[in-house]
Amino acid sequence: MSTVRTHVLTGATSGIGAALARALAERGDALVLLARDEEKAATLCVELPQAQVLVADLAEPGTLNGLGRQVDGPVHSLVHAAGVVELAPVSRLRLVDLEEQLAVNLTAPAVLTRELLPHLRQGGGSVVFVNSTSGLSASADWSAYAASKAGLRAFADALRAEEAEHGVRVTSLFPSRTATPMQEKVHEQEGRHYDASEWISPQTVAGTILHVLDLPADATLPDVTVRPFRARTP
Repeated sequence: MSTVRTHVLTGATSGIGAALARALAERGDALVLLARDEEKAATLCVELPQAQVLVADLAEPGTLNGLGRQVDGPVHSLVHAAGVVELAPVSRLRLVDLEEQLAVNLTAPAVLTRELLPHLRQGGGSVVFVNSTSGLSASADWSAYAASKAGLRAFADALRAEEAEHGVRVTSLFPSRTATPMQEKVHEQEGRHYDASEWISPQTVAGTILHVLDLPADATLPDVTVRPFRARTP
């Protein structure tokens, strides 16, 4: 008889996180979802009534302190899918935007991972950081976001080295532009027309995460990059 696996997700209200949460729920896995506020929590409870929903604001990482005590038993995966972006050249970078991107994209994942490590060790679990190709190479106007994601990559590398002896696997996933509400916002900031069909679907990225989570115990994928593919016409 198979054991139900438990997955903790951030960003489950939209985009990649929402697609992943639905896929895991459909196959009968247990979900622990983080919501920014009570309104978001209520929405998740309606959409995924079988899930445990915890309220914590990733923009205020201190709200995550002690969260591990609200989760029972082993955790088989922790997926950091939440993220924020605000484009600006360094010359016009507002402190509030820099601090929010560092808090949500880097500090909160670090604190949440620390909180759940005992559960992940118990479950022989995996930590998946949904990073970005911006974490591999920064472009103009992307300084704050890219810095937060480059830091997240470094954090994942250190965590991987530390937790191998405890049976915890760590993956950094680097999707290129994905058809999410955040990508629509980016196009608006760039002054570009948004066409979702040009980019990777959230379901495709979620499927990649599922592949990582379902790997046999004798394998791991430390780093995975996902890019849009367009077949060449003759």
